[in-house]
This record gives sequence, structure tokens and C-alpha cells, in this order.
Amino acid sequence: MSEVPAIAIDTALVRRLVTTQFPQWASLPIVPVEPGGWDNRTFRLGEALSVRLPSGPAYVPQVEKEQRWLPRLAPHLPLPIPVPLAQGRPDDLYPWPWSIYRWLGGEPAAAAPIAELPAFARALADFLRALHRIDAADGPPAGRHNFHRGGSLAVYDGETRAALVALAGRIDTAAAEKLWNAALASQRRGLPVWVHGDITFGNLLVENGRLAAVIDFGSSAVGDPACDLVIAWTQFSGESREAFRSALPLDEDTWTRARGWAMWKALITASGYDGNQREAEKAWRVIEEVLAEDWQPMLRRCRRNVARTAQPCSLSIIPTYTFVNDHRLKGGGLRLRLEAGFDRRSSITAPQNHRPALAASGPLYISSRLHL
Repeated sequence: MSEVPAIAIDTALVRRLVTTQFPQWASLPIVPVEPGGWDNRTFRLGEALSVRLPSGPAYVPQVEKEQRWLPRLAPHLPLPIPVPLAQGRPDDLYPWPWSIYRWLGGEPAAAAPIAELPAFARALADFLRALHRIDAADGPPAGRHNFHRGGSLAVYDGETRAALVALAGRIDTAAAEKLWNAALASQRRGLPVWVHGDITFGNLLVENGRLAAVIDFGSSAVGDPACDLVIAWTQFSGESREAFRSALPLDEDTWTRARGWAMWKALITASGYDGNQREAEKAWRVIEEVLAEDWQPMLRRCRRNVARTAQPCSLSIIPTYTFVNDHRLKGGGLRLRLEAGFDRRSSITAPQNHRPALAASGPLYISSRLHL
């Protein structure tokens, strides 16, 4: 099959499309939205409108889906979402349909200051709860049109296992594979629900430090909500992760599959480390965060016991590393660190191959002053 040649989606193209098909908006200024998206290119049209064009044939089905469903979803949601105002036609220079939307104010959370991350996490959870409650009876099932978000993780089993082989010796592959197998074995209970499919900081708009809108429903579908929870490990941690999780009435199996989604993406990104170092560095952290979930029962036990000392303290899990030729490699396992109010620090390190035994052990002596 021959490849579709790349199309230069620029201001001149957008100007010609708008002028020929929607002359009522022909005089409005057109400005590219930066950073540009991967699936679609977005341009601001005047003060109140935006133009969104698929960047390739794989993303074309998103146009009709958003045109049909976003006006139906919007009235049921607590935050603004893009609502299409018009649909453009292909022409001799641009071969796909495209859309004009009402412009939504705010800056992507990836670049905007957030006043209070736990409150932001709760607001996002409230949005997802509302989305998951909308009648999904006639909605589009997950599939190729949305890269199977909301569908079965088994679609990505092959590339996940290939990534595990590539990362052998650099991460705890036994723990990662165990998690992946558990996620595959987990089954969704209940009816399919609406999912956004791409909940990232790039698709969450912030105004005055607060969540103001959710954009880019190109990966939306009806299916398993687990795919919408990955942000718990990519952007949230500690109190914000707990706030997000506590606000969503989902069972442990759903969270296990969510960890599977997070692990899949992080593994395939990290295994291509030399391709995009900035994204790969994030992927290493996500792998650490997802695997560290296995420690949470022990941490909760530690926190309860530490609380009895009436000392201000914090507990955290810290990965330990070695460096080889300037590449960070996972080595030595994870370390549980206690920082207590009397300024005494101590830690215990669990080698990777002994971590399950440690997690299941009895009382831990991690300092001479505290018995956890």
C-alpha cells in the first residue's frame, strides 16, 4: 500500500478553506495554536472560533464522531468541551473533512500554573464521573478509530512483551510482567461507558489555576473507563493521586487495568529511549510510579504506626539507580524513606528480587527510634 504524501497544513491552507466554504468568516485572523497537535492541527479563527484539521487519514473518523456526539455530551458535563459549529469539506488540496468549533479559553495544564493539584484532581474526577454516567447505549464502541482506548489491553500485548524483552536488566521486568498479566486477566464488570480516551495535561485547559475545560475527544468511545485513569501516574502523585482515586467509584480491577494502560505506554516509550529522550525520561518515572503501587498497603501500615508517635513525618518510595555510560539504569530496587520530626532519617532498601518478601514481612525496623 502506498503512503499518503504529507500535507502542509498551514495558515494559507486554512485561509483558503475558510474563505471558499465559509465566506462569513473569511475576514477573521487565523493563528496556529502552539504547540501543534499530533492527530490534528488547530488554528484560532478570530476571537471566538477555532479550526481543527486531521493530520492524516487515520484521524479522519474523529471528525464525524465529534460532529455527531459532542453536542449530545456537552449538556451533561460540568465543564465546557468543544462543540462543533460547522463541518468543512475536502477539496483538491486538502482531502479530508474538517471542523470549526467555538474557541474555549484557558491554557493547557502542561504549561499553565495549577493553584492546588489535589483540587484539580478532584475536579477532573468529577468530570469523568459525569461522562461515565451519560447514556452510552448508541455510542461508538472502542476500535481502530480511537486506537482501542476503552477496549481490550490484549490488542497491545505483543508490543508490551517486546518492550519488556528490550528493557531486561533496566527495570524490574518480573514485576512489570506480573502487573501486565494481572491487567490482561482483569475483566470489566458492568455496562460500557463513555470514555474520553486521551486524558492528558495537554487536553485539560486551566484558567485562574483551576480546571476550566476538557478538549480533544478524538479518542473517545464507549467501553472500559480504565484508559481514562492513566493520569493518576503520569501527572498525579501522593495527595493528588489519592484525591483523584477517592473521587471515582471504581473497583480494584478497573484500577489494575488502568495500571496496565499506563505500563503499556511507558514501556513502549522507554524501550525506544534514544528516539525521544524527553518523553522517555517521563516514561521511566511512570514505570517507577506504577510499580510502586505494590508498596501502598505497606506504606499505609507504616503511616498508621508512625502516626502513633505523634511526630510529624513523611514516608516515600524512592527508586535507586546505577548509571552506565550516562544512561540511567534501574538497579538495587526501591527504598522506603522516613523523614521524622526529630530530624532523623533512615531507610531500608529492598533489592528487586527480594521486594515481595519485604512487602509481606512483619514489623519493619527502619530506625533505632521508631518501630513500624
